Amino acid sequence: MAALLVEANVLTREQVDQAASLAKSRALALERAVLQLHPTLEEPVWRQLAKSSGMPFADVAKVNPGQELLVKVPRDQILQTGALPVQLKDGKLYVAIDDPLKTFVADQLAFLAGCEVRCALAAPSVLKDAIKRVTSGADQRAAQGAATARTSSRAGADEADAPIIRLVQKTVEEALESRASDIHIEPFEKRIRVRYRIDGVLREKSSLEAGLLGPLTSRVKIMASMDIAEKRKPQDGRISFHASGRDIDIRTSVLPGNHGETIVMRLLDKERNLLTLDALGFMGEDNKRFQRIIRRPNGVFLVTGPTGSGKTTTLYAALKQLNRPDVKIITAEDPVEFNIAGINQCQVKGGIGLTFARILRAMLRQAPNVILVGEIRDKETAEIAIQAALTGHLVFSTLHTNDAPSAITRLVDMGVKPFLVSAAVQAVMAQRLLRVLCPKCKEAYEPSPVDLRQMSVDPDSVGDVKLYRAVGCSACDDSGYRGRLGIFELLEMDTTLREMTFRREPTLRISEYAKTAGGMTTLFADGIKKVLSGTTTVEELLRVTAAF
Repeated sequence: MAALLVEANVLTREQVDQAASLAKSRALALERAVLQLHPTLEEPVWRQLAKSSGMPFADVAKVNPGQELLVKVPRDQILQTGALPVQLKDGKLYVAIDDPLKTFVADQLAFLAGCEVRCALAAPSVLKDAIKRVTSGADQRAAQGAATARTSSRAGADEADAPIIRLVQKTVEEALESRASDIHIEPFEKRIRVRYRIDGVLREKSSLEAGLLGPLTSRVKIMASMDIAEKRKPQDGRISFHASGRDIDIRTSVLPGNHGETIVMRLLDKERNLLTLDALGFMGEDNKRFQRIIRRPNGVFLVTGPTGSGKTTTLYAALKQLNRPDVKIITAEDPVEFNIAGINQCQVKGGIGLTFARILRAMLRQAPNVILVGEIRDKETAEIAIQAALTGHLVFSTLHTNDAPSAITRLVDMGVKPFLVSAAVQAVMAQRLLRVLCPKCKEAYEPSPVDLRQMSVDPDSVGDVKLYRAVGCSACDDSGYRGRLGIFELLEMDTTLREMTFRREPTLRISEYAKTAGGMTTLFADGIKKVLSGTTTVEELLRVTAAF
């Protein structure tokens, strides 16, 4: 590069040496050091830089990309990559960049453009002005551009063949085949990690080049009707996806991070078969108590647990049993996860003020027998749900607490009066999901006394018992587990518990009474039954219930 500058009479030998010294002291490339010393020589210096790099030079001062080029490289991608499309020739797209080391954008843009991309070099200040000119007003045009892109994605055969679209399609289809509930796309400094959540556990499935993040994020945002120009704020959206002859609803979340936007896609199959209560893992006396509780004419029944613990699935199973021609059932959900024939299901839409509380008020004018409120999030929703229960309705809902007794104090902490909680709540059930051992490869073994004591089981009380361990095979993707079932903690309110609630007794006392006198089986105790029956492992039980 130095020799070319001297040979082309752009700089003298002394000027080159001076620039080289500055470059070394400030850790700059030679051309950047020259630019600092001689700003007026930008164009001739970059012409020689292009020559030394084996790249064509582009004079972009008057370049104005037409619609044909902007379809292949939208304005938001121009801003993100700093690459300006200048020409489409012989099926090859030429883009202008200001640094030979940025040629990696060619691979990134090739996925978006659906054709081969080559780079040309342009003077930095001229390129910056050109990009500013071309992208001015891009924020105002973002919504229109997204709509155009969505229309094009449906109607344009060229875009339908684009590799990035096939990549997203393949990822979702592969996740569905793997029985995944979530897809996590996470950018790092040098790669993009793709993980699937299968049976509640994240597994890394692939690693993509970091350069694919831009087009991949744009594609997902377009599908989810998000603002593709907004990269500073979190966004949420929904995708309607068709695969294997059925429609899938994908809840999509985008969160800005250090190395780009992280994407999480939750897969909801609205047409899959609903589970029965038996299939959920109810056993013995708890099953009988649950059946009795859900057939009461009024009251509040709460299911608690963290996100992804199967609360909604349990309530759907209950509704399925109650769904008869003589019973009117209305639900308020966010989102509607499964479609159930014979049930009136309402979707929460916060953007237009259609909240849980507002839908719940409207429900009461529809004279339902059974009401499902997807989640109690605030005092207003809780109070309306309790008033509905006290006026003759059976109300199902979910709450985020770690165990069943905590739900009672949680409602009081929300601001609901204790006498209302004690009068309206009929029962609370906490639950978790345990992975089930793969039936094809699970291996029996005789537990040691230490193994049994780890589960709080007296070795003398069980005699000869066999436990099973996870092995792994092709049927379970070498995990040793396939599928999940629930463990449950069912607290049924009685006179004493109602009085304790009214007096605002602490959670610990409520829990102690429920276990000793109320017949409540804890999550851990219910899990032990599943381990002893050979359904799951000690390790899995401890993983899920370690906090208990």
